Amino acid sequence: MDGKKRANIKPGIEVAIVLKQDQRSGNLTEGVVKDILTKSPQHPHGIKVRLEDGQVGRVKEILE
Repeated sequence: MDGKKRANIKPGIEVAIVLKQDQRSGNLTEGVVKDILTKSPQHPHGIKVRLEDGQVGRVKEILE
C-alpha cells in the first residue's frame, strides 16, 4: 500500500521507512508506527512517522 496518504497509516502497523541519512542510498528500515508526525493528508515523499524504537523517517511501504 502507498505510504503517501496519511489515511493509510495508523499507529501499530508495520511499515518500511527511509531515514534522513538513508535518503541518498534508499536503504529501508522496518518497524512499527508509534506516532504520525505529518499533519497534512498526503505528502509526495511519504508520511513522516516515529517508530516504536524512536527512529523517524518517511513511509515508503506499508507491510501489513
